[in-house]
Amino acid sequence: MDVAAILATVRARQPLVHNITNYVVMNSTANALLALGASPIMAHAIEEVEELVEISGALVLNLGTLSKPWIEAMFKAGIHATAKGIPVVLDPVGVGASRLRTDTARSLLEQVHPVILRGNASEILALGGDMGGARGVDAQHTVAQARQSAVALAKTWRMTVAVTGAEDYVTDGRREARIRNGHPLMGRVTGTGCAASAVTGAFAAVEPDAFAAATAALVVFGVAGEWAAQRAQHPGSYGIALLDGLDAVTAEDLLADARFDVEATN
Repeated sequence: MDVAAILATVRARQPLVHNITNYVVMNSTANALLALGASPIMAHAIEEVEELVEISGALVLNLGTLSKPWIEAMFKAGIHATAKGIPVVLDPVGVGASRLRTDTARSLLEQVHPVILRGNASEILALGGDMGGARGVDAQHTVAQARQSAVALAKTWRMTVAVTGAEDYVTDGRREARIRNGHPLMGRVTGTGCAASAVTGAFAAVEPDAFAAATAALVVFGVAGEWAAQRAQHPGSYGIALLDGLDAVTAEDLLADARFDVEATN
């Protein structure tokens, strides 16, 4: 898998990524996409989401701050995107913490059919039927514990599932990738997971293989996170440095620092 080539395509095409996301992270998520080389749009009014989906390369649905109007907009935009062949990335923030989040995420899987599901281990376990241990948006499980659920979800819904944590795991039910890039400071800055989902949307907009798009996105995000940690040692400055890292990461950096393996799923 040529991660550098996919990144180069993102930067060359500058895809428009439509985000229906949470208002805690709108600014940082938009800046992450801009730093990467993509173009963000953050819009959730039900009256316009179908029009905006049609001019976008990908749609990212993020459950961070749910309300009834935003849920309605997600379904309207998501169903329209799938009908038009526009890839949808679902970030099931906090699934397992409340019935609203869990029911909404499962209904989106059934009705929208996202091509990529990106969440932490606890969220993936909750969607797979294990409701124990959820606490808001924080993962209470390891990526390894979520592997079986990720594979099952990927096979059931014919999508790619990306589980992020200390080591990221990506599977489409046939292939799996283990990504060992990143830094612990990522977990101490609000919205890094949401930014990872948005970046994944940018990669999905230019790479038709959802498994390759998700894997490449998380490799680039992880390498950028390591670059940032060399320049900032505390959460406040690290958040800014991560944006700089997304802008600064080069093909040479990826060749030298990317640490991931791809193999057939057992």
